[in-house]
Amino acid sequence: MSENQKKIWITGASSGIGKALAEKFALEGWKVAISARRKEILDEMAKRENISSYPLDVTNQNQINNVFSKIISDFGNLDLCVFSSGTYDPKLEQEINIKQSQFVMETNFFGVLYCIKSVEKYFKDKKAGHISIVSSIAAYRGLPNSSGYGPSKAALTNLTESLYFDFKKHNVRISLVSPGFIKTPLTDKNEFRMPFIKSPEFAAEKMFNGLTKTKSFEIHFPKALTIILKFLRILPYKIYLYLVDKAVKR
Repeated sequence: MSENQKKIWITGASSGIGKALAEKFALEGWKVAISARRKEILDEMAKRENISSYPLDVTNQNQINNVFSKIISDFGNLDLCVFSSGTYDPKLEQEINIKQSQFVMETNFFGVLYCIKSVEKYFKDKKAGHISIVSSIAAYRGLPNSSGYGPSKAALTNLTESLYFDFKKHNVRISLVSPGFIKTPLTDKNEFRMPFIKSPEFAAEKMFNGLTKTKSFEIHFPKALTIILKFLRILPYKIYLYLVDKAVKR
């Protein structure tokens, strides 16, 4: 491993965006640490050059701390962390489901928060580095049948905005990723039409460019969808709720 080789840690790396992103960074010459619960998939991915497997459960804070320590011991340094773990099941969000909402919040929000906490001192002490948090366009405004997923991503986006100011004082970059509909095992569960749906490889390309070639706080895609939603975001509730209600009834 070259001392000059850039190094990244990606969670949620066993499928979808996280998997495609890990493969993209490895192809670009980065040394990549990948984490998720499914060890067998991670180990298979680690057969590729520049990828190393570090299985974990993001809801287990002690496990996260141990994995991070192991990565630093093996890699010697980290330049970038992308925390992209998440879960979603639309069939369990048709009505309020307390257990499901708690599980989604524990994975999507607290799981990411535990990861950020594990690397906080490391990056602040070295006064360099980059932490990127993968949220969703579902965080922009409330949507139907999303009593768990939407609120968890809204909390994540708010958290990322808050952390930006704190980490900036230590010269650490914080960025937010807001993907639209990406074809993954999670979105495959949706029973509604998903406009402008893109592949995980499309998402990985957009994220790689945004993370390494720009200084933007938010990386959002596809623009054809996110620009529309950003416009809806500023509308008064009366207009927004009317438009969404009409769209759902079509």
